[in-house]
Amino acid sequence: MKISQKIVTATALSGVLAVGLSLASTAASAAEKEKCYGVAAAGQNDCATNNSSCVGTSKTDNQTDAFIAVPEGLCERLAGGSLMSS
Repeated sequence: MKISQKIVTATALSGVLAVGLSLASTAASAAEKEKCYGVAAAGQNDCATNNSSCVGTSKTDNQTDAFIAVPEGLCERLAGGSLMSS
């Protein structure tokens, strides 16, 4: 095998490995998050609210039906944070 072929093969394998590792870390980080209601700044919510269907559409700071994903265990320590929408 020529050196250029070895470089191409190594580059391709590195790319496949990098994609695999990034997918694994994304799944792991998603599992360690929880929805925290009532702490998102206006326009910074992660998902739909009772009054809208899009990310980033909360109208006021600390809107009680808008959530952001935070590390597990953090929400209840935040002022106004709740694990349930109101």
